[in-house]
Amino acid sequence: QVQLVESGGGLVQAGGSLRLSCAASGNIFSINTMAWYRRAPGKQRELVANIFTGGSTNYADSVKDRFTISRDNAKNTVYLQMNNLKPEDTAVYYCAMWVIASDYWGQGTQVTVSS
Repeated sequence: QVQLVESGGGLVQAGGSLRLSCAASGNIFSINTMAWYRRAPGKQRELVANIFTGGSTNYADSVKDRFTISRDNAKNTVYLQMNNLKPEDTAVYYCAMWVIASDYWGQGTQVTVSS
């Protein structure tokens, strides 16, 4: 079993920054893709960014040039650096990781951006 623990959410003013972290523990042999998703009130969950084993990344258009996803394979951890935050970034953020054929999800961390 694999457990993911997120940290780093909170309340910030528009234009501010936050850094989310998500650490995996448990029976981990090799983590493939790592990703961050978010669910805003009244909306469906959406992919924010993902990062593959080799380091290549993808971003939602709404966060390009503001968010940066990175990973530390030695620590089984994925990060999301969020800069120039906007009120529309307010959501619960979830990390996800794919280990072999299974996916695992964190419990979610609230990010609130005030205008």
